[in-house]
Amino acid sequence: MSIQTLPYSNLLTIDRTSDTPVFRQLANGLMTLIRNGKIQPGHQLPPSREMSAMIGLNRTTIIAAYDELKAQGWLEVNGKKGVFVAGHLPVVTPKSFKTEARSASTAPDETNFQKKNHFNRPPFREVKPFQLLINDGYPDPRIAPLNSIANRYKTLLDKAALHGPLMTGHAAGSLSLRMELAEFLSRTRALNIKSEHVLVTQGAQLAIYIAANLLLKPGSSVIVADMNYILADMLFEQLGATLIKVKVDEHGIDVDEIEEVCRKSRPDLLYIIPHHHHPTTVTLSAERRMKLLAIIRRYQLPVIEDDYDYDFHYNNGPTLPLASADHNGYVLYVGSISKTLAPSVRLGYLIGSTDFIIKATRLKQLVSIRSDVLFEESVAQLFNTGEMQRHLRKSVKLYMQRRNRFCELLKAVLGDLVQFTNPEGGMAVWIVFPDNYSVSELAMRLYAKGIHMNDGSIYPYSTTINGTRVGFASLNDSEMDMFAQALVQVK
Repeated sequence: MSIQTLPYSNLLTIDRTSDTPVFRQLANGLMTLIRNGKIQPGHQLPPSREMSAMIGLNRTTIIAAYDELKAQGWLEVNGKKGVFVAGHLPVVTPKSFKTEARSASTAPDETNFQKKNHFNRPPFREVKPFQLLINDGYPDPRIAPLNSIANRYKTLLDKAALHGPLMTGHAAGSLSLRMELAEFLSRTRALNIKSEHVLVTQGAQLAIYIAANLLLKPGSSVIVADMNYILADMLFEQLGATLIKVKVDEHGIDVDEIEEVCRKSRPDLLYIIPHHHHPTTVTLSAERRMKLLAIIRRYQLPVIEDDYDYDFHYNNGPTLPLASADHNGYVLYVGSISKTLAPSVRLGYLIGSTDFIIKATRLKQLVSIRSDVLFEESVAQLFNTGEMQRHLRKSVKLYMQRRNRFCELLKAVLGDLVQFTNPEGGMAVWIVFPDNYSVSELAMRLYAKGIHMNDGSIYPYSTTINGTRVGFASLNDSEMDMFAQALVQVK
């Protein structure tokens, strides 16, 4: 195909007063022309010398811009023939929702669309004004150092000179926060990482989505626990994957069953919550952890390790994450700052190889060009000053006391009606009721008294396991007493 000769000098605008380097401005301009269809996939761009003469820029700048676009997948080099626009562009192509625009063989029917998107699931019950909310395991925002974050945010906001450098920060997240997280995770979890291994996200859920999106495609298979974090299951199915469910017992997910699945046909992903599995709160035993690592290496099994509340252990020290061991780069590590501070603080992170984090950053840009850099800088200061570490120590001590008191109240009030184990860590208790007992009716009776409690219906396995997850970390003594007194009246 011949070189596409366009009036590039008129189509490309360069602002020499901008903080953005000229080569990047040129790369962005060419990218826009490709996006808009003015330069078509497969067309050849002018050689660097010719482009330099056409738009009046140094040839070195042209080469740098071409290299940038090649690195991002927009351009390809075809031997000595020249530089061409890639045939498959790194963009999401908009698709029509009109049935007539699709062929009969590819158009999904209504049933498949509803199943894949889970829009036919019962909606979460709308919460009316209540006296007490029993969540399924969140921290207490009343003890979080939110004032420190707010004060730092205001200080940065008042420094107008910083706005330019801060607001043009890296899409992977604030460099300060990525550096602090790398140091913190290296120290507490033995992860051998630096800032370039860290992607900051708006919550751990987005980190899971980004990682899964890069690993899965329609028809992929994912190993999950048979009782699993429901939003992760829905996410994988939304991406077109099939779930392979493996049982969980008091020692964590069944590793022997995982190996049996891999022997037959290696799946595309394993999703696992080793510490305080959601919803059952069990922790993967050290023996199973070692065997699982061997399986990961042997079968080259990609893993998303969701370690959302690693820092909250009460009876003993935590077992190190899978990601801290030798896994040959197959384990992606996801964590949450929201679970450390407050549910409204939407911060999480994804840890992976530098190459994977570069790809993950590009994907993140499609849905979130830039996060709140000032907020991330403010949270970074908590780590830098040690306030976050002090908050964690305070939280662990307080939540352990609350766990002990909450479990004592449950035993005193519900007695033999329920079965549960005092969790070794985390922020919730997994309670199992007899098969003939209606948790839904119990929740409705509590609801009438102004107390909102999860009735277990959000779990897809609720038909076989009559249980629910009840959080204790965010309840103080008087709130626990209110809950216990209400249970006495309605159980």
